[in-house]
Amino acid sequence: MAVTDTSPLVHPDVDPFAPETLEDPLPLQERLRDAGPVVRLDRYGVHALARYEHVHAALTDWQTFQSAAGVGLANFRHEKPWRPPSLLLEADPPLHDAPRTVLSRVVGPPRLRRLREAWAEEARELVDRVLGRTSFDAVTGLAQAFPLRVFPDAVGLGREGRENLLPYGDHAFNAFGPRNALVDKGAPRVAELSAWVEAQCARERLAPGGFGAAIWEAADRGDITERQAPLIVRSLLTAGVDTTVHGLAAVLYAFATHPEQWRRLREDPRLARVAFDEAVRWESPVQTFFRTATRDVEIAGTTIPEGGKILMFLGAANRDPRHWTDPDSFDLTRDPSAHVGFGMGLHQCVGQHVARLEAESLLTALAERVEHIELADTPVRHLNNTLRAWSSMPVRVRTV
Repeated sequence: MAVTDTSPLVHPDVDPFAPETLEDPLPLQERLRDAGPVVRLDRYGVHALARYEHVHAALTDWQTFQSAAGVGLANFRHEKPWRPPSLLLEADPPLHDAPRTVLSRVVGPPRLRRLREAWAEEARELVDRVLGRTSFDAVTGLAQAFPLRVFPDAVGLGREGRENLLPYGDHAFNAFGPRNALVDKGAPRVAELSAWVEAQCARERLAPGGFGAAIWEAADRGDITERQAPLIVRSLLTAGVDTTVHGLAAVLYAFATHPEQWRRLREDPRLARVAFDEAVRWESPVQTFFRTATRDVEIAGTTIPEGGKILMFLGAANRDPRHWTDPDSFDLTRDPSAHVGFGMGLHQCVGQHVARLEAESLLTALAERVEHIELADTPVRHLNNTLRAWSSMPVRVRTV
């Protein structure tokens, strides 16, 4: 019997990956939420979920909405991926279990506690240097500079070539979308960047005591295989930099445009982690991810056929007024902990605590020195098929 699709059809020309939509996705997100629980996007032959209830449900039901067929538009059942699939992001149990367990332990709270003091000192040194000027670019000067300083050190990377991390991650996240101009722009360097990243994942390239060495030690114990070890290190390098950079840029933009919230943070620096999570909810640096239906599945009266791709709008869910009160406001009195900006369920971001510690370190150092922060000029977006990002954010500060 043929499956009947009763979901609303958004105009065939609607393209969530068009430059104007990536520049400002909020109008389309509202349109999708209002259209219904499930919406068809004929341009790409996929169904879309934009309401919090249904995005959350799909994220937590890995048995029905699988990641192993790819978390991008490409369906790994029929298409060969441009690189070996991630053992975490693009795998489901049982293949997902051992890599996830190992990486969760490697970047877990005990190891992060040992980094806290060093990262706080690194943040103070960076802030002191940047505040030698009253105006600077918050993206390059802070949001990029801090993660590229502390995270590769924590992994155990050498100093040479770290500038490759951002363009490699940028292309990886672009490739989750359709083959468009953004993907084509990064294509000429894919082989070069992939080779560099692959080389950094080798045991002999990683400094003792870092995340990378700990992953290889897990292989020595038999917790994972030697084939899996470099792929798990690669997952760290692929998803551990860009997302944090854009999360930090989001929280800096939020404070530059909400002076009352900056005053609140300065009065209570313990709100630094809340501020970061609220910014992740409010800006959603990771805007979208795909899943694939493992069977015919009904959502709110619409049947999505087995093998069908589902586009989940995480950014839309994080601003859904059906779930959040005053969702378009950046508000430190809110509990943002239920946001889906880090995913949810089995595939929730394993490195989210690393990102939170980076944010806490940087925001605390800034709150100690900066009385007021504001935009000095119009910020410029960096377009990516999956990520919501800034390429430039001129700010002006008044120090204590």
